[in-house]
Amino acid sequence: MEQFLSFDDLIDMIKRRLGVILAITLLGCVASLFYALSQTHLYQSSEVIQVARPKIDNDLARSTVDGSSARRLQLIEQQLMTRDTILEIADQFALFDAAPNMKNGERVSRVRDAVSIRGVAAAREGFTDDGTVSVLTITATFDSPEKAQGLAHEFAQRTIAISANSRIEQARETLTFFREEEAKLVAQMQVLDKDVTAYRNANDLSIAGGLEFRQTQIGSLNDAVLGIERERITLQQELTQLDQTQRASTLQRQQQDIEAQLKILADQEALLQARIDTLSQALETSPAVQRTLDVFERTREKLQGELDVISTRRAEAEVGFKLEEQNQSERLTVIEAAPLPDYPITTSRKKTALMGGVISAFLGLIAAFVMDLRHPVIRTAQQMKTRVGIAPVVTIPPLETTRRKRKSLGTAKIALAGYIHDARHRQALRDQRKG
Repeated sequence: MEQFLSFDDLIDMIKRRLGVILAITLLGCVASLFYALSQTHLYQSSEVIQVARPKIDNDLARSTVDGSSARRLQLIEQQLMTRDTILEIADQFALFDAAPNMKNGERVSRVRDAVSIRGVAAAREGFTDDGTVSVLTITATFDSPEKAQGLAHEFAQRTIAISANSRIEQARETLTFFREEEAKLVAQMQVLDKDVTAYRNANDLSIAGGLEFRQTQIGSLNDAVLGIERERITLQQELTQLDQTQRASTLQRQQQDIEAQLKILADQEALLQARIDTLSQALETSPAVQRTLDVFERTREKLQGELDVISTRRAEAEVGFKLEEQNQSERLTVIEAAPLPDYPITTSRKKTALMGGVISAFLGLIAAFVMDLRHPVIRTAQQMKTRVGIAPVVTIPPLETTRRKRKSLGTAKIALAGYIHDARHRQALRDQRKG
């Protein structure tokens, strides 16, 4: 660094190494120019989508589509970034017609890198984050303004369509599920009612309160049997009290009448007793019948409870489906359409080439500086005084000489070197004496 003590030394170095500096600068400028020409301008366009709140408050009419909007939008983004969807969009906008030999994998990768979907979370209500997104920004970057605008708009429209279709489909599937469950429960209750009716008919319980009726009927039959017993006793007394002194034919006729009445009473009593036995036998099996009926009743109550719940859910699902179908629930709307970019986002070619030229010139100066450092030569009287400590008596400028003059100049240089050596020796002796 001692050889660059002043601005004049720097100018002198530049003059000596001007060839190297110009060569490096020229090569750098050419390389920068080719690099700038090889660069492709990129354009960027963004479309902004707002996640609008439902038109009808959830407390009044709740949608069946549940979950945070951030999670739903994440699922939509995953669907948009699938391989088939990206290739379809690339063919639709002819994104890579200039490179027909490009592989599909590279096309998919470039489109994924070119499109970004960014959501802005809504303001929190309280201290919990419910995952609600208020604004969704879709940004596309491509080598032409038309393609950048088309990509951003297409991804935005597909996002809106997928969101609406997925919500309607989810609401429809929910409604279909509850309708099918309701139909199953109604069918099960109908089958149960048929089983109960058949069981009642089989056990003679077709009339409500059949068991109580049987008990009442047995009591009535017992009363009738007692009445028959009383009449029989009365007839038997009449038979024993017949006048035996009357004519034989009359006595015989009276006896026959009483015996006929006794026979009728006996038949009636037998019939009533048989009925009582039948009813009594039915009453003996009534606890098992009652238990079976209780099982039927509990099953019906359970099915009815499930049916009430399913019917309520089905009604809510119908309301939710109507909300989604009429676009009354949460929806996506474009609040800022993708504009056609006016200027590229990349650095201009002129600026790139100019920066390359400046950097090349700076590298040339650095190269010249390094070359001088590798060959440290005393070139000025000031450098000699600083580095050696002796002021030169005379300085010989560089001259263009002939061969003889160069030989004489070499002899002079040798003599000058001897003089410098003697001067150094004398200076060292003076320093010793002073010490």
